[in-house]
Amino acid sequence: MTLFQRIRKILLGITMILAAILFMMVSDDDKYDVVIAVLALGLAVQGIKDIVFYFTMAKHMVGGKIILYQGVIVLDFALFTGSLANVPKVYILLYLVGIHAFSGVVETLRAMEARRTVEGPWKMKLVHGIVNFALALMCIIYIRHTNTAITIYCLGLIYSGVIHIISAFRRTAFILID
Repeated sequence: MTLFQRIRKILLGITMILAAILFMMVSDDDKYDVVIAVLALGLAVQGIKDIVFYFTMAKHMVGGKIILYQGVIVLDFALFTGSLANVPKVYILLYLVGIHAFSGVVETLRAMEARRTVEGPWKMKLVHGIVNFALALMCIIYIRHTNTAITIYCLGLIYSGVIHIISAFRRTAFILID
């Protein structure tokens, strides 16, 4: 990882932590609108980034079309998330539960694969996946108390920010092919 990538990861982690703290400070009536806006904006940026990456580099790679499909799907999720502004709050919380649960399952499966194939930070990935899944379960438990569920979401955002900062300081392995 280059110095610029490390700095970018640290800044992203700090931004995530600050955004979570700001979410907690926002009045109860506006929390859902802010969460929807941030989720939609984050997904849109990621989708556009993947699509641009496909057209600049990935179309020349083996399996590059998967990145294009991923970018289009994430961009669709961003548009769907942005359209949830006038929906009852329970559906938004269920959407957040789905995002956390899916992310937790995927991260746990990646950790298991990394454990079998390569040496590396599989333990941190496993813990990250378990925490995401636990956050989804906590959101389901407190779904009737919508302010508590948003607080749980903010705690998950803080945890993700801390993980980004920790991963920026980890050593990366270099593979040399002679």
